[in-house]
Amino acid sequence: MTDFTGAVSDVLQQLGPGDVMSYGEIAEEAGYPGAARAVGNLLAITPGLPWWRVVTQSGRLAPGHERVQTELLRSEGVRVRQGRVIDRTQR
Repeated sequence: MTDFTGAVSDVLQQLGPGDVMSYGEIAEEAGYPGAARAVGNLLAITPGLPWWRVVTQSGRLAPGHERVQTELLRSEGVRVRQGRVIDRTQR
């Protein structure tokens, strides 16, 4: 596991049901500001991480996974409408 992978995994594991962060917020909190795209790439290839709790800065859901991500987020009480998280609280 690389330092980046470990740091991002640590941040993601702290997210609980109903918590949502952006790719950029994850990268920054992990100590890698500007690595939002790398966070997305990591989520795409690493099973077991709570990928559904990560959205774009504007609240958009993961392209190609909107239906599943919507279902998972809604099951945790997150409001989703038209492919976007509504009223996301910034951490």
